[in-house]
Amino acid sequence: GHLENLARNTLIGAANAAFDGRVNEVRNAVDGLEPAQGTIPDVALAYKKAGVPWVVIADYNYGEGSAREHAAMQPRFLGCNMVIARSFARIHETNLKKQGVLPLVFARPDEDYFIFTKDPHELVIRTQGVVDLGEANPTVSLIVDRVQNGSNVETHTIQCKHTMSADQIAWFKAGSALNLIAAQQKADQ
Repeated sequence: GHLENLARNTLIGAANAAFDGRVNEVRNAVDGLEPAQGTIPDVALAYKKAGVPWVVIADYNYGEGSAREHAAMQPRFLGCNMVIARSFARIHETNLKKQGVLPLVFARPDEDYFIFTKDPHELVIRTQGVVDLGEANPTVSLIVDRVQNGSNVETHTIQCKHTMSADQIAWFKAGSALNLIAAQQKADQ
């Protein structure tokens, strides 16, 4: 398949809880980027072109029915480097890891998920612990700032858990399993 064309289908069936459940519709939270609101692939592509990383916030069993590898390749291709969910479909979680996308689960799924769905204002997510990601430390802290009219109106600290092995952490840091293999082969030459 052609990844650029496949990426045009990224999450197009996703309902946006912050937008009253509207399907394949998101707001672009970066000033000056177009479209200001649009489809998930269009806004993700605008972020990618601007060098702005983005994350997926998902409900229970994220990736169910998405066992194919391209379902994990597409968000990564568009610049997504993290998916935070209430839970994952097992095979899809593994495919995300292979693609260098960090799958995180809310430590308090019933409380923290709703921080992302209660208002469609701009959210800025800062991470702590991703740099020191390791098997011995399965926790990552996210600091979520809710911004309205350019001002921070509230801040939340959210704990998330990961199930990454040492090999999978190396894939994440390299950008994907294939990137790591390529780098190792180049080093061996």
